[in-house]
Amino acid sequence: MNLKLALDYLVYVAVRLTICIVQAIPLDRCAQMARFLAWLLSDVLKVRAKLLDSNLQHAFPELSAAERKKLARRTWRHLLLMVCEIAHAPRKIHDTNWRDYVDLTNAEQQIRCLLEDRPVVILLGHFGNFELMGYVAGVLGFPTYTVARPLDNKFLHDFVQRFRGATGQFILPKQGSAPVIEKLLQTGGTLGLLCDQNAGPKGCWVEFMGRPASCHKAISLFSMTSGAPLVVSYFRRTGRPMHFEMGVEAIYDPATAEKQLGVKELAMWYNSHLETMIRRDPEQYWWIHNRWRDDRPQKKKKPAPAAETAASDAPSRAAA
Repeated sequence: MNLKLALDYLVYVAVRLTICIVQAIPLDRCAQMARFLAWLLSDVLKVRAKLLDSNLQHAFPELSAAERKKLARRTWRHLLLMVCEIAHAPRKIHDTNWRDYVDLTNAEQQIRCLLEDRPVVILLGHFGNFELMGYVAGVLGFPTYTVARPLDNKFLHDFVQRFRGATGQFILPKQGSAPVIEKLLQTGGTLGLLCDQNAGPKGCWVEFMGRPASCHKAISLFSMTSGAPLVVSYFRRTGRPMHFEMGVEAIYDPATAEKQLGVKELAMWYNSHLETMIRRDPEQYWWIHNRWRDDRPQKKKKPAPAAETAASDAPSRAAA
């Protein structure tokens, strides 16, 4: 056994032990611990403090420094509580009791999209407890596929795969999965994607939360080439730990749309709806990730067009 493999296994064991400890702690106590650790990370250790404050300052210029600091602390609490909820979910949420933990908004609209004999692309952001949405969708009997880069630690990768696959969430590798995705959409499968990943300098640049952001063109192309509706969805905490609202924010269906949107227009459309969700519950967004990194050559940087144009052409927000 080489050194890297041994270290990877030790990290895996440490993660599994941590999860076991979290699972042994009641969720209300987890919430108390998350509050304390959030203060520690935000106010004392100042982990990613500059990036977090910069992101909040650009997104909410009206907030004072004290208000941003408070929101940063709430963001850390959300992230820590999210980890605790993921650890507890397999032991708590089952096909017979999911209603105790999840309220469905636009339930008819969600289920109709998933039951139709056609492909569907579900779009999520780093918002709410997005990791549990695929898990709960599987509990409800709707298997989904998503795309993710394999973890460098093989033991952790296999563990995450088992968790996600336990209820029918299948992971496709980021590299070389295009033929599989094409076949999936051709056969009426459901693809779930995080739509706020930074696509680098060659991505589609649109305005998001007041700044240009790079989006993956493939998201729009999946809908344009297969005719799949784009469903902007969310899985947000509604107060207490492990209590969520699962809903649809908006749907773009190329089969019924009055105007066919292109790659950039679709990116503007779904980013505008994601922004609406974030502004309702700003503490439930991942402000610690570098969403607005701009690696373009300086001479090519231009302001992204306003998102309102595409939003006005898109279907209205799904009724509750």
